[in-house]
Amino acid sequence: MTRSDTPSKPTRPLLEVLSGKRQAIPPVWMMRQAGRYLPEYRATREQAGSFLDLCYNPALAAEVTFQPIRRFGFDAAILFSDILVVPHALGQTVSFTAGEGPRLEPVVTGENVGRYAGAFDKQKLAAVFEAVRLIRAGLPAETTFLGFCGAPWTVATYMVAGEGTPDQAPARLLAYRDPATMQRLIDALVEASITYLVEQFRCGVDAVQLFDTWGGILPPAEFDRWVIDPARRIVDGVRAAVPGAKIIAFPRGAGTQLERFVDRVPVDAVGLDWTMDLTFARERIQSRVPVQGNLDPLLLVAGGDALDRGVDAVMEAFRDGPFIFNLGHGITPEAPVENVERMLARVRGR
Repeated sequence: MTRSDTPSKPTRPLLEVLSGKRQAIPPVWMMRQAGRYLPEYRATREQAGSFLDLCYNPALAAEVTFQPIRRFGFDAAILFSDILVVPHALGQTVSFTAGEGPRLEPVVTGENVGRYAGAFDKQKLAAVFEAVRLIRAGLPAETTFLGFCGAPWTVATYMVAGEGTPDQAPARLLAYRDPATMQRLIDALVEASITYLVEQFRCGVDAVQLFDTWGGILPPAEFDRWVIDPARRIVDGVRAAVPGAKIIAFPRGAGTQLERFVDRVPVDAVGLDWTMDLTFARERIQSRVPVQGNLDPLLLVAGGDALDRGVDAVMEAFRDGPFIFNLGHGITPEAPVENVERMLARVRGR
């Protein structure tokens, strides 16, 4: 076989964007794309039993990861798991109650936090890594495979409160009253996150996303300490083990602080939530780094002309630079499948 006869490796458009290359048709995927809006997901979830059982069943976790790829042909598949598997691997009690969300043993004192330093047990996540290998083996060649983890601040908010709260006041109060204890918790989560993400790369993901869902609730000085600094340490730590690792960050609600984030954290793309001003994002963020986002998830519930206008506005704003089309947060269970199909057709020009 001559050099010219050698089969070329299929292009993965999303990876091209992460390398800074604009695509004529932007790659598209959705946060929470394997979720309750899909009837096939609901059936698999019922088969698994609890949500955590689904996360820790490699075959079923792989199956729900494949489902939106089969149905919609998204340009990326994202590992089906949860950000709270990391505190579980640190030894914290974690459970999920239907209709109520996660429940954890709250972390409230320095003594509680001390037990997590160096306690990350990678073997507790063996099922997750097996799911990564199964997904890698079964994905279409052109589909980018994304791993992920929660950013330290967001994971810490659940660890401290023991549940999700509207404004994450328990973690914020701990950070103000006892910053040394919060720092110890964040440090433990940074090290655990590096180990977790590196292992995902070694098992087959192409890139990873760092979710900081609650980063935007912090004022600037706290944002620098609990969001920017841990993210930079994770990026540096992952790339020390996996040179050139592709990393997307999603600090939801960062607003204008996002400019400072991308200047200090060397990510390959940054996710934009739906509240982000499009002109600001194009001129101040996309000029620095590829962007991903940022359709309001409720537009997929509304559908119709409102959905079309929303898609067109995002496409128009970012069409001249490297861009991944996505939602500004996860798809909601109420979104009709036909509206997802309508969104995809509009993005792809069909």
